[in-house]
Amino acid sequence: MAIQGPIPIGFDQVFPHGCYIVGQVEQVKDFDASTNGRTVYAKDKTTGELVWQVPVMDGDPTVKASQKTVAVKILSATEPTAPPAAAGLPITPVEFVGMTVTPYVGQTGRLAYSIRATGMRPPRTKQTPVSKKAAA
Repeated sequence: MAIQGPIPIGFDQVFPHGCYIVGQVEQVKDFDASTNGRTVYAKDKTTGELVWQVPVMDGDPTVKASQKTVAVKILSATEPTAPPAAAGLPITPVEFVGMTVTPYVGQTGRLAYSIRATGMRPPRTKQTPVSKKAAA
């Protein structure tokens, strides 16, 4: 099979309606390597970068409430910084860069996806094309 490992994907394909940070960025623990009293943090098997995760809410209004919040893992040597909060909003809009998805079969036997990124930033504003009449 030609596809092996994480599959590169664009932010707009994963979150076409945007997404919002709903928790804190946390470093992911490697539960297999950790022992009583000694915490070991997870590193990406391919890049060796530390793994962080942040819970986000999908902005798609058609997504079921139980599937609205997902964790995005970020590969970074240092703790990723969330974009500044938007004035008047209790949640922070975010856009991820360098995204990949890895499909797997979850504990329920259903297909699930691990979402990873290399960074996050404030969302880009959508540019509306200028019509030829307005440009003239």
